Amino acid sequence: MTKGGISMIIPTIMCGGAGTRLWPASRDSMPKHLIAMFDGLSTFQLTVQRFAGHPGFGRPVIITSADSRFMIAQQLAEIGVEADLILEPSRQDSAAAVAVGALHAAARGGDNICLILAADHKIADVEAFRTACVVAAASASKGHIMTLGITPSFPSIGYGYIRLGAPMGGSFALKEFREKPDSATAAKLIAEGCLWNSGNFLFLPSVMLAELQGFAPDILSATTTAYEQAVRDADFIRLDAESFKTAPRTSIDYAVMERTAKAGVTPFSGGWSDIGTWDALWDASPRDSDGNVVTGDVTVVDTRRSLIQSEGMLTTAVGVEDMVIVATRDAVLVAPRARSDEVKALVARLRADKRREADEHLRMYRPWGWYQRIDIGPRFQVKRIHVIPGGRLSLQKHFHRAEHWVVVQGVAEVTVDKDVAIVRENESIHLPLGCIHRMVNPGKIGLEIIEVQIGSYTGEDDIVRIEDIYGR
Repeated sequence: MTKGGISMIIPTIMCGGAGTRLWPASRDSMPKHLIAMFDGLSTFQLTVQRFAGHPGFGRPVIITSADSRFMIAQQLAEIGVEADLILEPSRQDSAAAVAVGALHAAARGGDNICLILAADHKIADVEAFRTACVVAAASASKGHIMTLGITPSFPSIGYGYIRLGAPMGGSFALKEFREKPDSATAAKLIAEGCLWNSGNFLFLPSVMLAELQGFAPDILSATTTAYEQAVRDADFIRLDAESFKTAPRTSIDYAVMERTAKAGVTPFSGGWSDIGTWDALWDASPRDSDGNVVTGDVTVVDTRRSLIQSEGMLTTAVGVEDMVIVATRDAVLVAPRARSDEVKALVARLRADKRREADEHLRMYRPWGWYQRIDIGPRFQVKRIHVIPGGRLSLQKHFHRAEHWVVVQGVAEVTVDKDVAIVRENESIHLPLGCIHRMVNPGKIGLEIIEVQIGSYTGEDDIVRIEDIYGR
C-alpha cells in the first residue's frame, strides 16, 4: 500500500476518557493513556509507535480533548512522530469521534482505510497485530466494516463478545455482538468460539459515512458541520464547539456496528489488554518471583500476586495477597485485585462529595510545564512550578493575591509591568497585587521556582490573561 490514490491504512487514535477505574493514578487532569506505564512510555505512545514508519500505514490522526492537546503534542515529540491533531470541544462518546475520523480520512483523498484505535490498549505481539490489521484492511477495501476480535484468555465479564459468521478470506462475517456477560455466560461464549470485542475498527470512510447517514444521521450532521467549520490553531484542528455538542452521545457499537449488515471480524491472538482496571495492568505487567508488580518507593514482606505502586512516599505491605495498593501524592487506594473494576463507583462517590481529588492531581500539567501544590491555608498557597526550556507563561494579572517567586533551578526572565528582570538560582522577585507579569524560561534546562501566593483568594480562576501564545 502506498500513497497516490492507492489505499493506505490511516491509524486514527481516540484519546478521550479519563480511565476512572485506574484512579488515583488516572484522572481527568492526567488520563491513563498518557501515564508512563511500560518502560517509561504511555500506552498512547506505544499505540502510535505500533504503526509509525511501517509500510502501508500513513500519518496518524489523533482525536483528543482540547485540555490534553499539549500533553499529546509533547508525547508525540518525545517519540519523534508527527500527526494530525483534531480537538474535541466536548466528550460525545465514540460514535462522534469515529465520524470525525472518517470525515478527516475522506478529506485526505485517495482510497484510504481508516483504522480506529483506542489509546489505552497494550499489545504483546505488535508485528502480529499489524498483520491482522492488513488482513482486516483487505476486507474493509471491499466494503466491510471490520473489527478485530481477540481470542479470549479467560471468561472475562468486563468485555463484550463477538459471534463469528461465515468465513471470508482470513476474516469472518460478524454474526452477533453480545453485551458484557456474567461469568457462566462468558465461559459458555468462549466454549462456542466467540471472541472479545476489542473496539478497533477498519473501514473505507465512504462506507462508514454512508452507514452513519442511514443509522445515525444526527451524529453525521453534527460532526460534518463541526468538521467543516473547524479552525486550525497552530498544529491543531479545533472542531466547532456549538455543532459538535449537538451530536448525540453514544458508542459506535450502538450507533452502527450492532445494526449494519456490513460488519466483519478478523481474529487476533497475539496478546491484548485494554488496561481497563488495576487487575488488567497487573496481568499485562512483568511480575517478580512472588507474582507482584511493584513500582516506585515500595517495600514488601510476605506479599504475593499484588500490584503496589507509589508516586513518591514510601509504601509498605506485610502479608498481603491479591491486592492493589496505589499511593499518589494526595490519595491512596487499597482494594482487592478482583474488585478493582469497582474503583469507578468509588470515583463517582468522590465526585458526589465534590472532592477535588476525583479529577485533579496535585501536579497539574500545562503547555509550558507543570505546577504542584506544596501547601495551602487561609490567605496563602505555596506551589512548585516547573517551566520547560522555551516555556512562556501567559502575560497576566491577579485581583486578589500578590506573589513571591524564588528560583531554585535555572534562569527566569520575569516581566513586572514595564520592567523585565533576569532572576537566577537562589534569587527572588516580588509581584505586587494587580501587577501585569509573566515568566519565561530562556535557558536550556528546566526552570523551577517556589511560588508563595498571599491574598484573600488564591484560586486558579483569579487569572486575567492579557496575552497567551498557547491560545487559552
